[in-house]
Amino acid sequence: MPIVKNVTKAKLKAGEVALGVGLRQARTVDTAKIMKVCGYDWLFIDMEHNSMSMETAAQLCVAGLDAGVTPIVRAPSHEHFHASRPLDAGAQGIVVPHVQNAEEARRVVSQCLYPPVGHRSVAGGMAQLEYEALPVGETTKLINEETLTVVMLESPEAIANADAMAAVPGIDVLLIGTNDLCAEMGIPGKFGDEQVAKAYDAVFSACRNNGKIPGMGGIYDQELSQKYIKLGMRFILAGNDLAFLMAGAKARSAFLKGIAV
Repeated sequence: MPIVKNVTKAKLKAGEVALGVGLRQARTVDTAKIMKVCGYDWLFIDMEHNSMSMETAAQLCVAGLDAGVTPIVRAPSHEHFHASRPLDAGAQGIVVPHVQNAEEARRVVSQCLYPPVGHRSVAGGMAQLEYEALPVGETTKLINEETLTVVMLESPEAIANADAMAAVPGIDVLLIGTNDLCAEMGIPGKFGDEQVAKAYDAVFSACRNNGKIPGMGGIYDQELSQKYIKLGMRFILAGNDLAFLMAGAKARSAFLKGIAV
């Protein structure tokens, strides 16, 4: 069948770690291959926190398919077209931010997956199918199998509802947005706080209970990253293009300025 396999979903099913990189500044299609060469499994095409257009996101999605790195779009909100348009344009996954409860998680599934699992509208001429025209029944089944549906937990309320959200059929990953979670807890930036550790434990438990994948965003400290990956984190947002660019540029300028003449 002419379906582009979701390499990230396959790795997660095999119990492996899948590394993602946030795209906020990148606008050119070669970004997908560059990130693949750098060892990343998925692109976190962030339409919540930047000015990227849908057209640019679509180009990055198709480039990701061709490069063998999974294009995943973070929707800016819960509107149905914020999921359906990127998916129709080539995305193999959607991350929906600020999901608070099982009802909202069910709405995410409804928007991202075709019947009988969800209620997504059927489109034709899809990059994920190499633009082949297949019977509708085959199209919907194949696309559902290769689509990753991710909800972000970013508040104490969401953490309290983690088990109920993980129980929703069609949800694949519970991704902790640790930055916003800490802010909502009144401990902004304190990623090593015991409250954060308890929140992570709750999500680990919810995922174990329901056969889902735990995900981590916002933790970039090496010691904490190691801790949570060893505890079972598998869907890992490793950083973003802006942070990587600034770190590399600052290190180089510091080195050159430090040369004695």
